[in-house]
Parts: sequence; structure tokens; C-alpha cells
Amino acid sequence: MKEINVAGQKRTDLGKKASKMLRKEGMVPCNLYGHATENGKPVALAFACKMSELRKLVYTPHIYVINLQIGGQDHTAILKELQFHPVTDALLHVDFLEVNDQKPITIGIPVKLNGLAQGVRDGGRMNLSIRKINVTAPYQNIPEHLDIDVTALQLGKSIKVGELNFEGLEIATPKDVVVCSIKMTRAAVSAAAAAEETENEPEA
Repeated sequence: MKEINVAGQKRTDLGKKASKMLRKEGMVPCNLYGHATENGKPVALAFACKMSELRKLVYTPHIYVINLQIGGQDHTAILKELQFHPVTDALLHVDFLEVNDQKPITIGIPVKLNGLAQGVRDGGRMNLSIRKINVTAPYQNIPEHLDIDVTALQLGKSIKVGELNFEGLEIATPKDVVVCSIKMTRAAVSAAAAAEETENEPEA
């Protein structure tokens, strides 16, 4: 995965009122969940980041390993959850998950379809059903995207998660989930019908 640096500042004033004030100042309330627990539940480090810092991380199709600097301390993390305003789509809150070399993580990786499918050559339309597949692995082994060769995919056929295999990665998305398929179009139906008529024509 690509790396990105994000700076934040610790916050001690919590609650809705404090969060609202932060947002007015162009800051976004954040939590970092690490390996510390209290009564069996994860303990979060509360901090805030400038919206300008988060924009490059949030509004992108890429996934990143994040080098977080909070109050002079460095943390390695990934995005855990984003919360947006239901009406304005403004970013309200971000949760980060701290990672290390030993413990595998589960994360959604973007799908990249490679090749021109046979079904598309025959007039069909490629339909991408899911944009990310969840995988589990040490964060150093996580790729930027998952390459899937669709060259041999024919009309009416699909590729399911269970048919895929990526070295060093354990797939966490259910096996029966369809990744992509070739849908029949009117052009493909017309071409198939014309081909069938040609085959059935009597020889002169």
C-alpha cells in the first residue's frame, strides 16, 4: 500500500459541543483504536485533524498506510470508519485502527479488471458488482489493488469471489459474492439472432 503522513493534535474536551466547535474551526474529531483495552473493550485515543490534512486521505480511491503523528508520538494506522453528514456529506468523524508487524488486518482492497472480456467483444456489457474485496494479511502484504483477468469471461457468465486466489492474502469476502459479470445487451441479442439465422439458411 501507499503511505501518507497525517498530523493531529490530542483533544481532552469530548462530547457533541466540543466536536461542534472543532468543526467550526476546520478540524475533524478523530479516534485511534489500538491494542490497549479496558474491561475487554478497545480504548480510543481522541484527537483532531485539520480537514485539509484528511482531504487527501478520504477523497481518493486509493488505500493507504497512514503515518499518524499525534502529540509528538508516531503511530502506524489504517482508516477504520468514516462518518459523513446525511444531508451535506461533510466529514464529521474519522476512526483509525493502529496496526503492527505481527497482527494481520482485514481491509477492503479495490478491484482492478484486466483485459478485454470475450463477452464484451461479442457485444455484451461488463458489470462490476463490487468495487472492493475484503482480505486479511499483515499490512505490509496488502496490495494497492487486486488484479483480476477477465479476458476469457463470456456472455452471461460471472466471476465469483470463491474463484479467486491471491498469494499471501486470505479472502474475507464470502465466496458466493459475484465480482463481475457480462450482461447481455440488445446488440448482443441481435448479433446472436443474426448469426443463428445465417447458420440455418439453406445452402444455394
